[in-house]
Amino acid sequence: MLMRLVFLSLFLSFSGGTWAAGESLLMPGEVIKGHAKLEAKCEECHVKFDKDAQNKLCKDCHKEVKADILNKKGFHGRLDPDKDCKECHTDHKGRNAKIVLLDIKKFDHDETDYQLRGAHKNQDKVKCKDCHKPEKKYREAPSECNGCHEKDDKHKGSLGKECTNCHTETNWKEAKFDHSKTKFALTGKHIDVKCNKCHAKGPATYKGESVECISCHKKDDKHKGLYGKKCETCHVDRSWKKITFDHDRETKYKLLGKHAEVKCMSCHKEPLYKKGSKTPTDCNSCHKKDDKHKGNFGPKCETCHYESDWKKINFDHDKDTKYPLKFKHKDVKCDACHTGKLYDQKLAKDCYSCHKKDDDKVHKLKLGKKCESCHSEKDWKTDTYDHARSRFPLLGLHQTVECKKCHKTQLYNDTPMDCFSCHKKDDDKTHKLRLGKKCETCHNARSWKTWDFDHDTRTKFKLEGGHKKPNCYACHKNATEGKLVVEHTCIGCHYDDDVHHGDFGQRCERCHVVKDWKTLLIDAVPKAR
Repeated sequence: MLMRLVFLSLFLSFSGGTWAAGESLLMPGEVIKGHAKLEAKCEECHVKFDKDAQNKLCKDCHKEVKADILNKKGFHGRLDPDKDCKECHTDHKGRNAKIVLLDIKKFDHDETDYQLRGAHKNQDKVKCKDCHKPEKKYREAPSECNGCHEKDDKHKGSLGKECTNCHTETNWKEAKFDHSKTKFALTGKHIDVKCNKCHAKGPATYKGESVECISCHKKDDKHKGLYGKKCETCHVDRSWKKITFDHDRETKYKLLGKHAEVKCMSCHKEPLYKKGSKTPTDCNSCHKKDDKHKGNFGPKCETCHYESDWKKINFDHDKDTKYPLKFKHKDVKCDACHTGKLYDQKLAKDCYSCHKKDDDKVHKLKLGKKCESCHSEKDWKTDTYDHARSRFPLLGLHQTVECKKCHKTQLYNDTPMDCFSCHKKDDDKTHKLRLGKKCETCHNARSWKTWDFDHDTRTKFKLEGGHKKPNCYACHKNATEGKLVVEHTCIGCHYDDDVHHGDFGQRCERCHVVKDWKTLLIDAVPKAR
């Protein structure tokens, strides 16, 4: 109690300059070295009787932390803005006290502006002290690669400080430089070439290298400099052996077909492309020895032959003659028709002139000489006769039936057109003439098993109620080859069902309904007198 009175008396007696002296007497301990100059100025960090004002004074002094909190950047910017500084940082514990308490093992670096990626995350290789120097604040650690790796820069600064343009945090030795952003994009085989193959003087001199092919490929030049230094005129970087010289565009002689595969020296006997060296462009100059016609057709080989294949004939019989060659005729050798000196004969153009022997084996001239009415050049055995132009158009499945199924002889004219003539065996299995011979009444050519006869609309007897259940043969019991005749009265079919034995007459419909024989019409029941 006495001590409280002493401190109270001291507290009340101090004012102005003496107050500061009084505060120093009440100070719990020395502040750290960084705050030592403020030790005598308590008001710099404390506000009398207001503990909540301390945070503002801290931020006013530590402006960089205040800026982080306002901008929500850095470690402090990601913390709860209402959190008191003193929860993490305390003072008055001596000059050498550490007021920044940081658990390195638990600290999440992702909560800062610099996330650890790749090899940086490996704590066995990269220690905190490697980037955070003891004499500097944590926030002062460099965030650019060159800040830590300047000593590793084999380029000696010649490529600038943006190491990330080529390197990754995963593996420093693994480069990912985008060469397409330079004046020499890597394409074809160049993609797989190691950097030092072209940049022989080392990383420090990547810039300024020659982009001419000959600078690297002089030893590969089999032409010994005869074609200059522009290798790309003929070669491509995908394959050195592949020639891309555009003979069609750069010369007056287009290389077509097999000519595109011929080596340059085969035609250019003189030094390649030397000025004044004229190479003949007509076929016969090179291919005279290949002429099996022995000059009978002149020197213009290209009239009949292709550059793609010497044995392939390209004479356009359709355009250059009045007889177009179609289908099988295209495969016939020229001398099969032109038996004399080729193209001197005047040949007949009708089918019968060549195919008389074929008609003698089959039709025996009974169908005339116009073979093309039924046959085509595509296949002699395939009948192309348009049945739709006959009296019997082929519909549905009839289109897939072989001719001989209906035409028992090749004279064709004696074939019946009614369904029953061909389908009698089908009727014998099912209807047995009970529905007559007009199959088309119920069936169609799409499917024999599918039938769509509408008894309600196509007859005078509408099927209702119980009449819908029985099959056709319940009423159509007798075979007939003519018109179908069926009894329309009830008693005609239900004579045996009449329990009245005819006492109420033959008009069953006066009392009964077709839905159910046992159901009676109420109004029809006689009333008791």
